[in-house]
Amino acid sequence: MAVEVREINGEELEQLVNQGKVLVDFYSKTCGPCKMLSFVLKDVAKSVDGVEIVTIDFDTNKEAVERYGVESYPTMIVFSNGQEVTRVKGLQQKPKIIQIIG
Repeated sequence: MAVEVREINGEELEQLVNQGKVLVDFYSKTCGPCKMLSFVLKDVAKSVDGVEIVTIDFDTNKEAVERYGVESYPTMIVFSNGQEVTRVKGLQQKPKIIQIIG
């Protein structure tokens, strides 16, 4: 049990969302809450299985940001087999993230 948090780009995201369950964290390198969330996600990754956890830089992946209608950061979207299951904005704590992963 445990998954690894990894950073991807918009092109990789398109391929990944269609493969099972994926938690995508849209973040900015200049965002304080985003930096705190990265530590929370690493902790979450130790507790879950069967889900990919990825991050995507809001500032360098504008096409993906527009395609998924992301308006602010941090924003987390959970996809299951290509479909958006849930979306939350802002810094979240571990129990909430585990809950939205399902």
